[in-house]
Amino acid sequence: MRLDKYLWFVRIVKTRTLAQALIAGGHLRLDGRTVDRAHAEVRIGGVLTFPLNGRVRVLRVEAIPTRRGPAPEAAACYTDLTVAPSAAPATANVSQQAADD
Repeated sequence: MRLDKYLWFVRIVKTRTLAQALIAGGHLRLDGRTVDRAHAEVRIGGVLTFPLNGRVRVLRVEAIPTRRGPAPEAAACYTDLTVAPSAAPATANVSQQAADD
């Protein structure tokens, strides 16, 4: 399946035009290599890495959808491997407050 169509079918982006713009920007990686063509082939087991909404998303393709269905159906087509932001800054503030007291 085409990469732009996949991103749209699994509801990562709202339109195929936005998916094409994301890909053309040269910031999307498929299995570790930079992709700049919307027609790049997506396969099960592939890993997509891209910036979106101020954070880096890492997704593993679990299934190829046949349509742009409801959100639960779309979410079943990938596994989100994105690492959650660490809690280090919050604990640093607590330590600093304890030291000040």
